[in-house]
Amino acid sequence: MSAESATAIADDPVTTRGASLPTAPCSVVWSGGHAYVLEGGHGRSRWVGVDDRGRPTLMSHADLQRRGWSRTRL
Repeated sequence: MSAESATAIADDPVTTRGASLPTAPCSVVWSGGHAYVLEGGHGRSRWVGVDDRGRPTLMSHADLQRRGWSRTRL
């Protein structure tokens, strides 16, 4: 497998469902065409983004794992 195809597989939202989400504050991931930023420190951190209408959306780690996510915009 080439480095390019390994990178493509790592960025595919279907393959990242089982992967661990980043845990550093201010990390950014993409899901469903929207960016989500990790806010909060230890304890109760949440992923914050906006929906299609620009309303704030809060998601847990489990929510993003279920929906699928990527480190890059697709």
